[in-house]
Amino acid sequence: MNRRQTALAASVRRAMFATALALAAASAALLPHPARAADKPAAMPAAAPAGNCPASLNFQFPRLQDEAPQNLCQYAGKVVLVVNTASYCGFTPQYEGLEALYSKYHDRGLVVLGFPSNDFSQEPGSAKEIADFCYNTYGVKFPMLGKSHVRGGDVNPMYALLAKETGTAPKWNFYKYLIDRSGNVVGSYNSMTKPDDKQFMAKIEQLLSSPR
Repeated sequence: MNRRQTALAASVRRAMFATALALAAASAALLPHPARAADKPAAMPAAAPAGNCPASLNFQFPRLQDEAPQNLCQYAGKVVLVVNTASYCGFTPQYEGLEALYSKYHDRGLVVLGFPSNDFSQEPGSAKEIADFCYNTYGVKFPMLGKSHVRGGDVNPMYALLAKETGTAPKWNFYKYLIDRSGNVVGSYNSMTKPDDKQFMAKIEQLLSSPR
């Protein structure tokens, strides 16, 4: 696909997202949706605890682009922002803000982890389709993991832990969790919290400035 075709495709997708925005915003506060049985959980806990790896990161997932196994212990000591994503949601343009956060704070120790999920019926594509969309439309370079459940009976193990620690599972796409440098799950933020929200960014700044 040439640049003109890619730009046209991106324009069409953005128009779709604008139409869906009002519906998505209203849905963000709804009661939890059941998980869809069609998606296989994408991860298992790591076989054995790594030396200084906190429980919140002691998992292994396939990378979205090529299914290469990724042990999240590699992010121990960093501030981690975990987000469940979807390609056909009114909040999908938040990819741009998430990538901007990652670019701005990566050198200071921030990692953004994206978990595509079809639990809200807005991520039906294959791994390749999702990866191509993220990169071609929003230039996403932060780590994206394999498509999985983020809630319900087949929830992936990391999201099971996040829900337990915060008392809340994702209520919609682009729900956000923050993990500090010591591996503590320190907060959850709903889909309406934009990546450039001043209070949200202030919290990230605070965590980045704090030692382990």
